[in-house]
Amino acid sequence: MRVRIEGDSMLPVLRPGDWLVVRRGARVRPGDLVVARLPDDPARMIVKRAAWRDGDGWWLESENQRAPGRRDSWDFGAVPGSALVGRVLFRYWPLAPRRAASQPRWPLRWRRRAR
Repeated sequence: MRVRIEGDSMLPVLRPGDWLVVRRGARVRPGDLVVARLPDDPARMIVKRAAWRDGDGWWLESENQRAPGRRDSWDFGAVPGSALVGRVLFRYWPLAPRRAASQPRWPLRWRRRAR
C-alpha cells in the first residue's frame, strides 16, 4: 500500500509530502517504521517507529517529540498488534535523497554492528 506523510512528527527521517511503500501484515521488529491505526480513532493512521514490544502491544514513538499535534505511545500507551497495519519498506517520492549531514541513511532500520 502507499502512504503519504503529513505533519512534522517524523522529522528528520520523513518529511511532509514524502510517499512510502508499506507492506501490510509484515513482521515488525524494534526499530522498524510502521503504519498503525490510532487507538482512539481507528479511521486515522499514523506512521511511527516501533520502539519495543510491551506484552501483546507495541510502543510507538515519533522521531520529533516537539512536533505540534504529535501523537504516539507517550499519549496513548502501547498499541495492540492488531492495530499495526504494516511495515514501511521504503520512501519512493521524492526521488532525490534529502538528508542532513547528521541524519541517518536508509534503510529505515538501523542496527549496531559488532566491531
